[in-house]
Amino acid sequence: MSTFLFDSIVFGPVRSRRLGASLGMNLLPPDRKVCSFNCVYCECGWTDSIDSDKLPSRGQVQAALEYKLKKMISGGEGLDVITFAGNGEPTLHPDFSGIIDDTIELRNTYFPNADIAVLSNATMLHRPDVVAALKRVDKNILKLDSAFEATINALNQPLIRFDLKNLVDRLMAFEGKLIIQSLFVRGSINGIPVDNTTPAEISAWLKLVDQIRPSEVMIYTIARDTPANDLKKLSEEELNGIAQKVEMLGIATQVSA
Repeated sequence: MSTFLFDSIVFGPVRSRRLGASLGMNLLPPDRKVCSFNCVYCECGWTDSIDSDKLPSRGQVQAALEYKLKKMISGGEGLDVITFAGNGEPTLHPDFSGIIDDTIELRNTYFPNADIAVLSNATMLHRPDVVAALKRVDKNILKLDSAFEATINALNQPLIRFDLKNLVDRLMAFEGKLIIQSLFVRGSINGIPVDNTTPAEISAWLKLVDQIRPSEVMIYTIARDTPANDLKKLSEEELNGIAQKVEMLGIATQVSA
């Protein structure tokens, strides 16, 4: 199916299903996806590489963001959140921590009521600078699509060494200052069935969510074209059913169908 890439450092604002009026931040190349995952459902398509020497500099990111924020102020535009996502995994940028510091300063100057969010696959949590930066943002949104490594390997296709127990330990270390984001989907990949919505999947995932105790869980499904063709989105009713189970744990839940 047809997927897309973001062709600039700053894009939008766009209307996010989960975050409202969101100004997007892309710390990765404009012409290819750079990520530590190769998710079969990613709207940016298949991963080109896990690293790149063509990343925008910290200074370029700061200048592009300030220019856009000034323009929005002069145009009377509103802003709910500045969101780091883009063409892959934002925390792969070597100056991620400093860029977050610059963004906080610019946000405080131009849109002090806006949040700063990071959408991350949580694979860089072994880096203390990344963890510290994520603790400084308002919405630290980290991915957990399954409680089974086999399912994660099928859906997310990690391109680095992945250890689920280690990931859960690192997520627990945030002591609730995080939002878990989970995409639910069913279908097949190269003829092999994949489904993280079965009773066994949901039950095991709920146990991990209860261990991690995030401030919130974001539950969603595919909404745009995906690189793998044989995937099926869940209905809003099915997503709400999963959300009800999370809420029974006393954890706030947001559903995007």
